[in-house]
Amino acid sequence: MTFGGWINLILSVGFVTVLFVYCLVRVLRGPPKDHTLAHVEPIETDETDAR
Repeated sequence: MTFGGWINLILSVGFVTVLFVYCLVRVLRGPPKDHTLAHVEPIETDETDAR
C-alpha cells in the first residue's frame, strides 16, 4: 500500500473511532438533570381538571 493509502486509512479509521467513542460517552453519561422528560397524568376522573 502506498504512503497516501496509509494516511487515508489512518484518518478514516481514526475518525470513525473518535465518533464512536464520542457517541458512547454521550449515551453513558445520560441527559443533564436540570429538566424532566416525562409527566405523569392523573388517572382518576375527579382529577381531570388538574391536567
